[in-house]
Amino acid sequence: MRKTLIVSIRVLLIVGLFASVVLADDTLVRFEGGIGVIPVRSGPAANVVQGVNPGGQPWVIADLSARVKVNGQISVDGRGLLLAGGNGIGTNGVQSVRARLFCGVVAHNSGLVALAPNGDFEIDDVLTPMPPDPCTNPVLLIVSAGGNWFAAGIPKLDK
Repeated sequence: MRKTLIVSIRVLLIVGLFASVVLADDTLVRFEGGIGVIPVRSGPAANVVQGVNPGGQPWVIADLSARVKVNGQISVDGRGLLLAGGNGIGTNGVQSVRARLFCGVVAHNSGLVALAPNGDFEIDDVLTPMPPDPCTNPVLLIVSAGGNWFAAGIPKLDK
């Protein structure tokens, strides 16, 4: 009787663990790594992405990690978003930024957060409007309060 009870408990724990892992994966899209903006792409042509103009100076980002859940919750961890040109080179340009996720051509925005002096930032918010599931052709931009993009996330594709 005791062995049967122990086996039953183990089976329930394994099934419960498996179910929680399956249910816990509510990720819509992820991004690992970032690309800083280069304002021009060739000659005088601006480096416009999804209709969003680039910042006026080049920007670099040391690291970026972002996860968007199917309920629209977004978590972004950005490190070292700093000016890479102009007189303010190596500074945060006294900027605040938001995450802007594109699913196709529709933009979904987070609230603004201030950049730390070293360019670090964290966003923990809910996107508005809520993105669709699935999110086709995801593009994540980090944009200024004025709407210019400073950095982009690199989509983490499942193998």
